[in-house]
Amino acid sequence: MITLHHLNQSRSKRIIWLLEELDVPYKVKAYQRDTQTHLAPPELKAIHPLGKSPVIQEDGLVLAESGAITEYLAEKYASNVLVPAKNTPEYALYLQWLHFAESSAALPLLLHYFVQIDGSRPQFLTNYSQKELTLVLGYLNDHLEKNAWLAGEQFTAADILLSFIVEMAHQLELIESYPALQKYLSALHQRPAAQKAQTLEREYDKK
Repeated sequence: MITLHHLNQSRSKRIIWLLEELDVPYKVKAYQRDTQTHLAPPELKAIHPLGKSPVIQEDGLVLAESGAITEYLAEKYASNVLVPAKNTPEYALYLQWLHFAESSAALPLLLHYFVQIDGSRPQFLTNYSQKELTLVLGYLNDHLEKNAWLAGEQFTAADILLSFIVEMAHQLELIESYPALQKYLSALHQRPAAQKAQTLEREYDKK
């Protein structure tokens, strides 16, 4: 059975969502952030040296990194349900968006967030994050104006992974000028597995 080591208020909610979409047996080991530092507890380092979440365990395998976990589980359990057929243009798009979520899209968004909560206004980081966010969000919006999902007409694991970017951008009030992104976020939230993951995350946050 798969064990997900889940940290409250973290990106590992996406792995709960993925596991619900896959409909495979799994269990969750929940961890709480330190109330003062908001960092992960030291117990996570007993699972993986980085002490971060998400981490999964399965049959002796310990795997970290959201993108790697998503790709591994989707390829192993989803067949062509959450992964387009290989050797197709849709599969190539799927891979691009899967890696885009944790690389090109994540960095400017997180920089923008960190600058905000720090309270300072460094000129380079502020200008860089705003410029890159405009590029990233515009790129996403333009793509989703022509496609129902990232890889075309098929909902895939890439949509689950990228959900963090759109949700966080929404929370930071950054997508008001991007109607396709707003429509996409609404479609993501309508997935039953997404709603289940949201409910479960709230429950784990109280433990």
